[in-house]
Amino acid sequence: MMEAEEVFRDRLATVNEQGKRNWIYAKRPKGRLYNIRSIVSWCFFIAFFSLPFVQINGRPLFLFDVTESRFILFGAVFWPQDFFIFGLAMVAFILFIILFTMAFGRLFCGWVCPQTVFMEMLFRKIEYWVEGDAPAQRLLNNGPWNGEKIRKKAVKHALFFALSVIIANTFLSYIIGVKELQAIVTAPVSEHPGGFAAMIIFSGVFYSVFAFFREQICTTICPYGRLQSVLLDKNSVVVAYDYVRGEPRGKFKKKKETEKDNCNCIDCGDCKKKEPAPVLGDCIDCFQCVHVCPTGIDIRNGTQLECINCTACMDACDFMMEKTGRAKGLIRYASENGIAEKKPLRFTARMKTYTTVLLLITGAITFLLISRKPVSGTIIRTAGMLYQERGKDSISNLYRIKLVNKTVADVPLTLRLEESGGKVELVGHSPIHIKAEGQGEGTFFVVLPRSAIEKRKTTLTIGLYEGERRLEQKQTTFLGPASR
Repeated sequence: MMEAEEVFRDRLATVNEQGKRNWIYAKRPKGRLYNIRSIVSWCFFIAFFSLPFVQINGRPLFLFDVTESRFILFGAVFWPQDFFIFGLAMVAFILFIILFTMAFGRLFCGWVCPQTVFMEMLFRKIEYWVEGDAPAQRLLNNGPWNGEKIRKKAVKHALFFALSVIIANTFLSYIIGVKELQAIVTAPVSEHPGGFAAMIIFSGVFYSVFAFFREQICTTICPYGRLQSVLLDKNSVVVAYDYVRGEPRGKFKKKKETEKDNCNCIDCGDCKKKEPAPVLGDCIDCFQCVHVCPTGIDIRNGTQLECINCTACMDACDFMMEKTGRAKGLIRYASENGIAEKKPLRFTARMKTYTTVLLLITGAITFLLISRKPVSGTIIRTAGMLYQERGKDSISNLYRIKLVNKTVADVPLTLRLEESGGKVELVGHSPIHIKAEGQGEGTFFVVLPRSAIEKRKTTLTIGLYEGERRLEQKQTTFLGPASR
């Protein structure tokens, strides 16, 4: 028995002895946690398929237009000038992942990861509906190609591809927008060959992932599963098997059979002389936790990178414990130290600290987004030019300004020198008109009296005004004659 267990632990569930892929036939899960996950998945589906159609002030709620370097989050437009916010957000996001995984393991993977939600809560359910549960699927795949098999396979893959097209189009709407996607769908292919090609490619990718790659995405492609091996420790909360309570394992036997096995009498006619049977743990070695696992692992072998924390094994084990009169929770959310020390799951000081840091990070990113200026600009002093003398008592410098309007309304912009004693002279029309969600530029002089110039380089602050409302301040340098 021990030798068989060690051999099992040395193998990948998705690879057979010949090194070929071992197709996973996951049994249909059921239970309290699965029902909760189903509700969460429906919320995910509603959000995923509806958000592209939600608009604020005529703009989509979310848009990641990489072709024009324009991003819209919660109705606010972000341009390349705002990429520093994305840089900070990416650093914060990585830190968020690290801290979250150290505290709560792969909770994200099992509950809200798009791969898991689509695979287990949509495509897998369709597979159960068309081909039946795991034994029926295995029997169908191993059987000959008859009319029934062809019909079921055709129906399943047709539904898989149709859903993949819908998911791909929805995904594209987050990139190019609903209006542009509608134009691609309704117009002839010759008018939008690139967009049509993108639709076909994305549909093929999603179909391949959910029809063929399936759990391989989580076990071999997704880097997050590999990261958990260095991020988890003995205090991390994971889906874990309580080996203290469950070992040693033994098959479940009815009460009369148990009494007979523990018999110590001699020559009673019912049994032969033998030693008392060892006291067994609560694990009845039914393998239900293995049968329902979508990645084919045995959770009783400890935390493994293939485990996505989907809780299917928890529901299956609780069902068997209830049927055999044992307490639930043999497989549960727990930490290694919690199981070893027989302590219930609690919100430890470590988890409180990590959660506080996560909230601070989220708050910092939120502050950056809220405090972002509606109009931003970049002021550049004209290259290759020094200062210009204006008569005997004034000096001027020539500048160019590039502006980005992040609002949905046209903005008439004026420039003012915040320091007293000088002025801004705009070349051409004043004010500078910037179209909604557009860009603008202008050329202007800054004129200072000689008496205000004390050194060769002077730092100036120029205010960007819409009427009397100051939108932003920008700093630049003013070159003048060296002081005597």
